[in-house]
Amino acid sequence: MNKKIVRSFTKSARGDWIRLLTLTYLRWLAVFGQLLALLVGYYILHLDFNLMACLGLILLSSLLNIISTIYFPKTKRLSEYQNMLLLLYDLLQLGSMLFFTGGLTNPFSVLILAPVIISATVLNLRFTILLGISAGALITILSGFYIPLRNQFGEVLEPPYLLLIGNWLALSIAILFIAVYSRRVATETFSMSKALQAMQMALEREYRLTSLGGIVAAAAHELGTPLATIKLASTELQHGFSNMKELNQDLNLISMQVDRCKEILSNIGRRGKEDIFLRNMPIMIVLQEAAEPYLVENNRVFFSLNGNTGQDLENFNKDYQPLINRKPELIYGLRNIIQNAIHFSTRTVFLDVKYDSKTIIFQISDDGDGFPAHLLDRIGEPFLIEGIEEEYFDISRPHYEGMGLGLFIAKTLLEHLGGIVSFKNKGGNSSHNKGRKEIVLNKESSGTGAVVTIQFDRSDLEEKT
Repeated sequence: MNKKIVRSFTKSARGDWIRLLTLTYLRWLAVFGQLLALLVGYYILHLDFNLMACLGLILLSSLLNIISTIYFPKTKRLSEYQNMLLLLYDLLQLGSMLFFTGGLTNPFSVLILAPVIISATVLNLRFTILLGISAGALITILSGFYIPLRNQFGEVLEPPYLLLIGNWLALSIAILFIAVYSRRVATETFSMSKALQAMQMALEREYRLTSLGGIVAAAAHELGTPLATIKLASTELQHGFSNMKELNQDLNLISMQVDRCKEILSNIGRRGKEDIFLRNMPIMIVLQEAAEPYLVENNRVFFSLNGNTGQDLENFNKDYQPLINRKPELIYGLRNIIQNAIHFSTRTVFLDVKYDSKTIIFQISDDGDGFPAHLLDRIGEPFLIEGIEEEYFDISRPHYEGMGLGLFIAKTLLEHLGGIVSFKNKGGNSSHNKGRKEIVLNKESSGTGAVVTIQFDRSDLEEKT
């Protein structure tokens, strides 16, 4: 996963998603709502307030909408700063309306929350705090400075002072609570959607790599004919120019390279056909395929099958291994966890498998420092909060680009297949199985280090007929 992508998740990238047209529609809704409330209050409830001043404020919002519709395209997207300015205008316009219609005694004063909620959902923290402070200042001013409403007899409609203080306190708490609540939910939703998008991209890539086998087989078949023609032509030319030594050497080289190409195509064509037809493979072969990109590194990687340990997979009898479906989700999920173990190990990584008639268990452990205890309960989530990836998932490490998102992708893919994934440190509690008996597949994997256990029902991995 590209570390620039991981970094970008920590930034607020939502503020420029909002179209000007969206805010314009919302403002039109506010305009018609305010106009309806004014007309009902003035002509039906016979309330006495400055109708012309209120209509002027509504006209101002209408002009703003008309100008933005005329001068900007419908696809215009606003920057965070521009969004903040428009929300600040909406806040001030509503505050001005409330000033002429009773201040906090007006039940519509609760609408002051709307711009703050929108800001908490889509803008960065700085602008949200600014709008929250502005809203707080506005309700404080409106609690003491406003033109009170009067009825048709000229009597002032003034609630008890204690109720006014209660309204101010309720709105102040609501601004803080709803803003924090909305921002928290929106941030987690945004982070999760970006992580799921990255997972989908990774899985699509794995499916494309899997399908390449068939493409390679077809290409090998198609290239066989032109290579045979080149071979025949070069042989004929060798016979025709046998007396020209230098030319004959070049023709002989061409013939040799054609033979080499045919040999290569034969090998990859055979692999391609295997990719097409061998969907079920011995479990240790699948594990080897997941670990293959990292077997060339300096780490010692030990495989274990039902307690039998070794570095050479030829030591394991394939006839007695369960055949499991070679699913890209399984391979990519295991690969991400193995990559994490390789990068955080001191020297040795253990890849253990245990199976019986009902279950298959994969366990990946290393001899590193293990997971930080205070983050153990959060391992497997997309670590997109600023500071967490620097603290543990060191993206500055050579050839390492942050495994917070990688572990999330792995966990999600493996759980999608029916696996139960748990993270723990050697000798410690599991992040997902607290209080349960510890599963240890390899007694040689002792000391310190991280342990990831994935448990499947055999029916989830074996081919369903």
